[in-house]
Amino acid sequence: MHTVTIYTTPTCGFCKQAKAYMADHNVSFEEKDVTVDNSARDTMLQKSRQMGVPVITVDDEVIIGFDRPKLAQALGISE
Repeated sequence: MHTVTIYTTPTCGFCKQAKAYMADHNVSFEEKDVTVDNSARDTMLQKSRQMGVPVITVDDEVIIGFDRPKLAQALGISE
């Protein structure tokens, strides 16, 4: 089982796609809305060095954006 966190904003279309991808593959994740959670925003910035969302962490791997092939590889999902 992987530890997955998705840093999001409410209006981000790619964030919604990433969350749907996780749901479609039965991957549990924690969502952190960086518009209301300053601590999560600071953590996201420290991990990714950028303000764009989504930022997805799978265990210790940081994936910037909704990069389906990288997510599949990190999660061990065959596409």
